[in-house]
Amino acid sequence: MEEQKIIQAGKIASEIKKWIRPQIKKGMLLIEIAELIENKINELGGKPAFPVNLSINEIAAHYTPAHNDESTAHGLIKVDFGVQIDGFISDNAFSLDLENSELNKNLIETSKKALEKAQEKIKLNSTTSEIGKTIEEEVSKNNFNPIVNLSGHEIGEYDLHAGKTIPNFDDKKNEMIEAGLYAIEPFVTNGSGRVHDGKPSGIYALIGDRNPRSPIARQILKYIGAEYETLPFCSRWLVKEFGAKALFALRELEQNGNLYQYAQLIESNKGIVAQTENTVLIKENGEKIITTD
Repeated sequence: MEEQKIIQAGKIASEIKKWIRPQIKKGMLLIEIAELIENKINELGGKPAFPVNLSINEIAAHYTPAHNDESTAHGLIKVDFGVQIDGFISDNAFSLDLENSELNKNLIETSKKALEKAQEKIKLNSTTSEIGKTIEEEVSKNNFNPIVNLSGHEIGEYDLHAGKTIPNFDDKKNEMIEAGLYAIEPFVTNGSGRVHDGKPSGIYALIGDRNPRSPIARQILKYIGAEYETLPFCSRWLVKEFGAKALFALRELEQNGNLYQYAQLIESNKGIVAQTENTVLIKENGEKIITTD
């Protein structure tokens, strides 16, 4: 694992968080926010590790604007983005209240505090359940629920969800934290604490290399492999590169078993969801580096 590339990705992510936060206003086009962030990542010497997610209110995750999206920012918006340098990733998220809502502010503050407590708890030879219990206790004492079927995750090279999961509750699995890179992301809600699949997201991952029939699908499949490898990407990026014909190619590639399309994730009781996320590097000597702030 190339430590310096992870740290540099984290520095880029931290700079972007500070830069974009004051720019996001109610009524702003989501596509404008996403492209500001993605363009800034490239400008600072990184690449997006996945499409910027801008999930609002009961949508917990996996909303990225389509190429023709006219949706605007409102409510409680979660800004989830990642930076990668040669496949070494910093994954992070923050939430904003765009309504001056006490409920929204309390959800966001609870998520932030849960992350802070979890960052203190994670260390070499701690357990995943201890971290989850810390998050659950912080969330519960504020009379909210952690989302139990969303979790943090270990991160590998070109692998956003590798190995261990970091639960948002005490799942009793007690897996040991070893040296590695971990994303911790408390999802907090006033709803039931579970999510279900919603509409297709337009976010994809490459899962197979079976040869498609049409030339454009073959061309785009080759491009996806070279440009994104195993990291998630979105239809918006491919429309920008290839035009509207990319949408037909994506449909063919999905039907052909080349691509997996993620679903939007919706809180089951339509509860409002806040998310805060940082990436933590645990070294063999026990040193802990929080790569974003």
